[in-house]
Amino acid sequence: MSSTLLEVTRASHEEVERLERLIVKDLQTEPPTNKDRLYQSHRVRNMIEQIKSTTLKLVDIYEDKDNARKDEIAALGGLSSTGANVNVFSAFYDRLKEVCSILGLQEIRENQSPHPAARNVDTNDELLKEEEPIIEFTEEEAFGRYLDLHELYNDYINSKFGKQIEYSAYLDVFSEPERIPRKLKLTRQYLEYMQKLLEYLIYFFERTEPLQDLERIFSKVIAEFEDQWSHGLVEGWENENQENGNAPQQDTIIDLDYYSTLEELMEVGPEKLKEALAALGLKTGGTVQQRAERLLLTKHTPLEKLDKKHFAKGSRRVEQNGGTVARQPSEDVKEIALIEAKVRKLCDLLHETIVRTKENIEKKHALTYDEIVQEREEEEVHHESESDDEDQQIYNPLKLPMGFDGKPIPYWLYKLHGLGQEFKCEICGNQSYWGRRAYERHFKEWRHQHGMRCLGIPNTKNFNEVTSIEEAKQLWESIQEKQGLNKWRPELEEEYEDREGNIYNKKTYTDLQRQGLI
Repeated sequence: MSSTLLEVTRASHEEVERLERLIVKDLQTEPPTNKDRLYQSHRVRNMIEQIKSTTLKLVDIYEDKDNARKDEIAALGGLSSTGANVNVFSAFYDRLKEVCSILGLQEIRENQSPHPAARNVDTNDELLKEEEPIIEFTEEEAFGRYLDLHELYNDYINSKFGKQIEYSAYLDVFSEPERIPRKLKLTRQYLEYMQKLLEYLIYFFERTEPLQDLERIFSKVIAEFEDQWSHGLVEGWENENQENGNAPQQDTIIDLDYYSTLEELMEVGPEKLKEALAALGLKTGGTVQQRAERLLLTKHTPLEKLDKKHFAKGSRRVEQNGGTVARQPSEDVKEIALIEAKVRKLCDLLHETIVRTKENIEKKHALTYDEIVQEREEEEVHHESESDDEDQQIYNPLKLPMGFDGKPIPYWLYKLHGLGQEFKCEICGNQSYWGRRAYERHFKEWRHQHGMRCLGIPNTKNFNEVTSIEEAKQLWESIQEKQGLNKWRPELEEEYEDREGNIYNKKTYTDLQRQGLI
């Protein structure tokens, strides 16, 4: 191995650069469908993992803990590991022979197939880029478009902390654990449920967003959680750290100093006794009297000295000096609160997927199974046809206008409508219109009307075919002059008659009336 260590180093650097070029080339292509996007992301992720593993090998080589790299460099200069001189030429030919055997040059000289180690880089690169990674999704997940929470939904509705709700309603509440009462969270069942939920969300997120760094995301979540927990500001667990340092919650504690007999403690009620026993990790079953007796044992006997039979099976205990120490509730509470914080963060990142899942569930309620299968097949065919259409390049050397089908119109139609003729309109801001039909139609469009309005000229039929601002102004002035000659003037042309039958125009009649002559 030591004789080829430098070649391994060079090949490793070449491999890293080749993978980097492949990543850039792959990311420059915009995937047309969600399936292609996932394939691309996983290909890039796999190449990044290869770069990491190759880089770790290079680090080990450069650290040279066994001095193999140092010995090989010394051998190139004709020195042995002890520093003594050796025959440079014999060492050179021995190394040349070894290199020839590795690269398959002997087979090439004999017109035989090359050594299997000699590879075609371009061919392998294309195969690596077109490779479809294996991504496992359930039928309900539809290749990462929807979440599949049916198993967790069954756990939720069959638990003490859950409710009997529909699956669509569960999609609204699973991301909001703060809705669940705090006293129902301090159970092994709830902790296992949240762990399963977190595990599924992480697994789904890694499959749909392989390029995201979950470790970095969770490190920020943990840092923020620790800060909020120390100040008692964690959502759903406010002031929990102060209330629950190394003791159970204050609302579940029963101060036994106020109770001297069993009968007095039984008056507290079965629910209060059950909560107090659960907070201490003791069994909560039995009659009211049995619960009170079990709780009264803790008044004079520390939890460390109690018999194991009094503790619940799910309670956490550690052995110290042969005795039993009950679980620390604050440790459980903090673990549950941290899991909830991680679940909330993942739900924020998967918000669009959750909304899409809910819409799909509501839509499926109105469809039969056959219709659902048919719709899913149509979606796959639609995505494939879209990608095929995008891959085809439209040949349009004459730069013909596009038709309603997205393809160039025929050349005879182009000539028929005169779309090669350009008409410019100064009133529209020197806008160009191609073809007589578009030119005539533009006089009624908003752009031309706005230009005429800015000039203070009404857009009437008289101004059709007028595109120059100067011509429009001259035409408007001439129209106004003609309207002035033929205009009806009421002062001179409106007639009035007095009592004697004399006829006057409006102005004369008004003057005589003011003078009192009429």
